Amino acid sequence: MPDALERLTPQQRHLLTQRFGRIVVVADMSWGLVSTTVLAVDTDDGRLVVKAGGTPDRHIGREISAHERWTAPWVRCGRAARMVFADRAAKLVVTEYLSGRLVQGTAASSRPDVYEQAGALLAQFHCQERVVDEGYERSANTKTLRWLAAPHRIGPDVAGRLRSMVEGWPTPTATLVPTHGDWQSRNWLADDAGTVKVIDFGRAAMRPAGEDFERLAVREFLRVPGAEQAFLRGYGEDPREEDAWFRQRVRAAVAVAVWAFHVGDDCYEAEGHRMIAEALARTSTVAR
Repeated sequence: MPDALERLTPQQRHLLTQRFGRIVVVADMSWGLVSTTVLAVDTDDGRLVVKAGGTPDRHIGREISAHERWTAPWVRCGRAARMVFADRAAKLVVTEYLSGRLVQGTAASSRPDVYEQAGALLAQFHCQERVVDEGYERSANTKTLRWLAAPHRIGPDVAGRLRSMVEGWPTPTATLVPTHGDWQSRNWLADDAGTVKVIDFGRAAMRPAGEDFERLAVREFLRVPGAEQAFLRGYGEDPREEDAWFRQRVRAAVAVAVWAFHVGDDCYEAEGHRMIAEALARTSTVAR
């Protein structure tokens, strides 16, 4: 797949050749919606995964930081790949290749033990660090208002309701932990033994623990009977405080609807609009 390598910048290709010599692309695993190229490659060091960011990319730096700070417990037990090379300035990271198939869209996505493992893995990730942040909620509200000020297809009346709601929210102190940021079955692998492994740290950052429940809450927890209960068994508790969780659901809904519109993902945008409608429906009976 020589064309796949051509999507990398000359600097990125030079760094790869300098470090690994022979590089043969065996699979293009890019999502195609953003500027990040993801390739499985064969090298003299074995099979590896290359992630290379384009000019607007903001994910590679987070991926590198996550490997430097937080993935070690998973790497030690074979649940995440080891980083073997990185260059922040070039927006380039190379990791080991993990065996297994994506859980999303396979029989594994319906197995309770997969969700129990995922819950336990997440608890292990979250417990590594804990920081009290007085400004997190205020910053999160400001970001949501910026999304609403950007071009989108949210109706004007709905956007007005959302804006008024966010502007009236409290800004309590938040406790932040290391979060994956996109915790759902499309970022889990399951090998032949049924062992769950974790990929893609491009959204990893310090956030409230409950934010790693958000993607699951609008997808797998709704579609897979018993998934939420199994996940909580693995995690050990439910960190979602009711009011903070509601605010997070609204913020996520707005971000999904606006971001998906910007990148042209109509299905994901529709999911964001559904999330907004569900959140607003709750406000008729619940004061926040």
